[in-house]
Amino acid sequence: MNYRHIYHAGNFADVVKHIILSRVILYMQQKEKAFRILDTHAGIGLYDLSSEEAQKTGEWKQGIKLLLDAISKAPKDVKPLLEPYVQAVMSFNPEGEIKQYPGSPLLSRRLMRKQDRLTALELHPEDYQTLQSHFEGDYQARITHLDGWLGLKSHLPPKERRGVTLVDPPFEVFHEFFNLLKGMKEANARFATGTHMMWYPIKNRKACDEFRTELYKSKIPAILDISLEVRKPKGLKETFDGTGLAIVNPPYALEKELRVLMPWLKNVLEDNKGSGQYMINWINKAP
Repeated sequence: MNYRHIYHAGNFADVVKHIILSRVILYMQQKEKAFRILDTHAGIGLYDLSSEEAQKTGEWKQGIKLLLDAISKAPKDVKPLLEPYVQAVMSFNPEGEIKQYPGSPLLSRRLMRKQDRLTALELHPEDYQTLQSHFEGDYQARITHLDGWLGLKSHLPPKERRGVTLVDPPFEVFHEFFNLLKGMKEANARFATGTHMMWYPIKNRKACDEFRTELYKSKIPAILDISLEVRKPKGLKETFDGTGLAIVNPPYALEKELRVLMPWLKNVLEDNKGSGQYMINWINKAP
């Protein structure tokens, strides 16, 4: 992928990933005790959908715009699950029209309580400076110029001993699935009670299948694998057709919520009716 996230901000992958992230954060808030969100590949924080880059691809029109256009007709069991995410997104668009899309650090910050904390890591120097500017004076957020993979070692476990880790790498290099698997093992070894969310693109399906096989071999005891493909592959050419999340120690209620959300998201986000599919699978489900 050509990966500066401005080209992809608000696309179908962001929508699915961030809805699930919002559900995980809200579940964590069922207990009064504070928790920390560790965002390892945080990006710039906020994306201008009117920019030349975003307009060039128009991916947000097949993501957040489709969802916002459809939400008024969402079933009564779906709408409440979407509302926290939608409200957080629209808080950056006070005029009611979608012009800006928040990345995971700002989205997380909008959903946090006063006792919760955010650590966001970004390696790219300019992106780090931009991200930091969004959090000036915010005592609940710590923005660090650091390689996210190294952050899994240096920032886990959090001092709160409760937390959510989001690993959302750019997949610019061919061995990123290896990094993701290594990172998941590292995160679980250092913070076995944490919830660790690992994002991956569905582009090379063989690589995705091999990744899932290696997850099974890892013997990490509780991994929920969620994927959504918005179109069927065309021939042997690799195209960005879907999005996946492998979640270690998912909240107890998440699977049930996803079985409500994912059919609706598939119908809304798929390219053409019947062209998409979703999966919700346990890998090494804990007893």
